[in-house]
Amino acid sequence: MLGVVPLPERNLASVEKPRPLPQARQQAAEEQAVLADSLVAPLTLQDRLEGGDEPVYLRHGLAQSVLRDLRRGRWVIQGEIDLHGLNRDQARHQVAAFLQTALHQGKRCLRIVHGKGLGSPQKLSVLRQLLRGWLAQRQEVLAYCQAKPQDGGEGALLVLLRAARQ
Repeated sequence: MLGVVPLPERNLASVEKPRPLPQARQQAAEEQAVLADSLVAPLTLQDRLEGGDEPVYLRHGLAQSVLRDLRRGRWVIQGEIDLHGLNRDQARHQVAAFLQTALHQGKRCLRIVHGKGLGSPQKLSVLRQLLRGWLAQRQEVLAYCQAKPQDGGEGALLVLLRAARQ
């Protein structure tokens, strides 16, 4: 091992571990609390049945109980509109007018029948997806969910409006 010399220190590679990214403590604590609540609280039969892929919307800041009550039929349906046979422009106009009228009349819970799309060329409900987007953009809409089978099932939405301003 003649002629071997140690490398100068300035040529050594840095092998330090990178610093971990900061984590939001409050967010982590809230996630842990929600997880703990979900593990401790027993699931009712109704909660198990409601776990599907149905369309739901709940305005940010509202309690989940608002949506749960709407799903379970605790709100009386006070108005209905049927969009069968309308194109997207007609449907959007009709929905906007219907929501405004219902709000002015003090109606809170509405059923909007959009259909299942069985009459469309590709058997897809075009209005179903569009309606969800339209409703989520409206300030007066607090929540919506798929109607119960006896109220239209996959072909209808139940919509909860805010109370009319006096």
